[in-house]
Amino acid sequence: MMRWKNKPVYICCGHTDMRKSINGLMTLVKESFSLDPFAEALYVFCNRKRDRIKILEWDGDGFWLYFKRLERGHFRWLSKEETDTIILESEELSFLIEGAKLEKKLKRTEVFERQVS
Repeated sequence: MMRWKNKPVYICCGHTDMRKSINGLMTLVKESFSLDPFAEALYVFCNRKRDRIKILEWDGDGFWLYFKRLERGHFRWLSKEETDTIILESEELSFLIEGAKLEKKLKRTEVFERQVS
């Protein structure tokens, strides 16, 4: 599990073209959301199928671009109609990322044998 400092987390609601790299995501942060990509914050984007996310982070002297692709399952994500961006705490971002694992675990059917005494 990744651990980030207590930075605000901006979630880009709806879907984002995952072909965008650092420069394309920076432009999206600046122009579409009127935010500063150089701020101490995390900017999170998801694709249409909700099985991939990218996180853009400025660390003071360069950008980090984190990418996660799920092999099964999907991330719970807000549609663009609800709002353009929402703000989370870094702990909530960890729950969002780990939630896909939990959802996959809960869907799995497990059979337990009952012992007769």
